[in-house]
Amino acid sequence: MIMCMCKNEKIPSIAITNRHQVEGDYLEQIKIVAKQRPDSIILREKDLPANEYEELAKQVIPIGKKYQVPVFLHYYVDVAKKLGVTNIHVPFLILQNMTSKEKDLFLQIGASIHSVEEAMEAQKQGATRLIAGHIFETSCKPGLSPRGLDFLRKVCQSVTIPVYAIGGITDKNAKECIMAGTKGVCMMSAFMKKDKQF
Repeated sequence: MIMCMCKNEKIPSIAITNRHQVEGDYLEQIKIVAKQRPDSIILREKDLPANEYEELAKQVIPIGKKYQVPVFLHYYVDVAKKLGVTNIHVPFLILQNMTSKEKDLFLQIGASIHSVEEAMEAQKQGATRLIAGHIFETSCKPGLSPRGLDFLRKVCQSVTIPVYAIGGITDKNAKECIMAGTKGVCMMSAFMKKDKQF
């Protein structure tokens, strides 16, 4: 199982990519991440146009396969369909707009949610796992108040599918997310920046 060491405890984790945080070679960093065996890697380079994202996905997917780490494509459902990728992660609104035929193409469908109502609806819409956030203060969401652990607890209690926490996750607060009911946590900087891995 894909784990991260947080205060000597193994916490299931999802690695979220962001090439803008990688100081060296991007694909080499993806290899370093894959060797750590997270639960999965979400290729979340949403600022790329679809054609460039597709080319990047073609390079990242084999790395995941080599180290037996599932790679979830993000946002671009059509790219996933074209490449035959069966794992996708999408924003809640995109999940709502996917057809039943499209959903049937995927073995795993992750969805990002920001309320209990969205969590419940996402499960009804066919999501197999959820990412809930943002939980703690994070530089990725400047000026936006975190939703906190109480919100996370309510989300976990409202659905039967796995929930992962995102937003400001560190080795100091990851266990709190597990205690709130999540299966694991999502991290970006911890995987993208060499000096922050743990």
